[in-house]
Amino acid sequence: MKDYFADYHIHLGRTTSGKPVKITASNKMTLEAVLDEAQNKKGLDMVGVIDCQVPEVLIELRHGLANSDITELEGGGVRINELTLILGAEIEIFDENCQGLIHVLCYMPTVERMIDFSNWLGKRMKNITLSTQRVYESAKNVQQKVRELRGLFIPAHVFTPFKSLYGKGVNKSLTEVFDPALIDGIELGLSADTSMANALSELDSYSFLSNSDAHSVGKIAREYQKVRMKDPSFEEFRLALQEKEGRKVIANFGLSPKLGKYFTTVCDQCFGQFDITSRTCLHCGNTRFVKGVSSRIIELSNRAVTSENIRKRPPYIHQVPLDFIPGVGPKTLAKLRSVFGTEMGILHQATQAELEEVAGKKIASLIIAARNGKLSFQAGGGGKFGSIKGN
Repeated sequence: MKDYFADYHIHLGRTTSGKPVKITASNKMTLEAVLDEAQNKKGLDMVGVIDCQVPEVLIELRHGLANSDITELEGGGVRINELTLILGAEIEIFDENCQGLIHVLCYMPTVERMIDFSNWLGKRMKNITLSTQRVYESAKNVQQKVRELRGLFIPAHVFTPFKSLYGKGVNKSLTEVFDPALIDGIELGLSADTSMANALSELDSYSFLSNSDAHSVGKIAREYQKVRMKDPSFEEFRLALQEKEGRKVIANFGLSPKLGKYFTTVCDQCFGQFDITSRTCLHCGNTRFVKGVSSRIIELSNRAVTSENIRKRPPYIHQVPLDFIPGVGPKTLAKLRSVFGTEMGILHQATQAELEEVAGKKIASLIIAARNGKLSFQAGGGGKFGSIKGN
């Protein structure tokens, strides 16, 4: 068994020919750019690109296979140099059982299986060439199709206020929308961590994933996990989610939830502190607000989070991405990479003395403090990221 770093939720902004894929993603997010950044700059071993249902992306992958530029692994997944690509699709579900729009991640083991899924989706979507489009089909039928194709089905960023399972709507249980037996894992999102999600007992059956939901190359691996597997393939990933035969997620690395965009409840006008009891902004008097993930989880909680009544889970390590560290701009980051190779090397392996030699004492001390969980944060909310206090 070996341990692999993986980020399973990365978007594409454009196809190689320049056609849009994810409208809100950077134009620089081509498949080639994503794979280069993930392997050579971030130091990841596996990535999930979740716009692979787009026909032009599938054509590109087919050409790569035909030209032997890429190979499909026996256990599923595509091997490109030293990186394994897991083929995914993010789709938007709204059926009669949903109280709001819900995003889900569907992964397929091979290019041909993703082509089958793309063809199926194309008959139920208005535009298969774009990412995260609404599918006009029931949630359970989507789950059944994914299982039929030997894929994996994972609800995305489940606590985010908008377009998620437990978000802005009134869904209080995954059983209201999904077949629990056809869910393969749960993606927490940037404003939640394991300790928060453990308040919901219905999630005990599932492994938790912490992914970046990257819309630009620099955001790849702002959240990720370390997964123990025999090799980095699709079927090994499945076994890890099921925690079978020694395979499992052994650590989640993610933002402190306070750094996320939706941790705390804030006024939707000035982002000031909002008193839910009086339903009034304490700064400007506005009566409209964006409910934070922390408040929403309290509403949904059905138990106290204690060691006696929850399943044992891998540690959730609050990782501060390098671009959140004051003073770490593009030039400093380039210097650090030139010495330590990748961001995984900077975040996990470099000593404080080594960091000081390259970036100076202040930046080195902040990176080490972040690594040891000793930084304080100003909480984010309403779509605005949090920040490191005092900077």
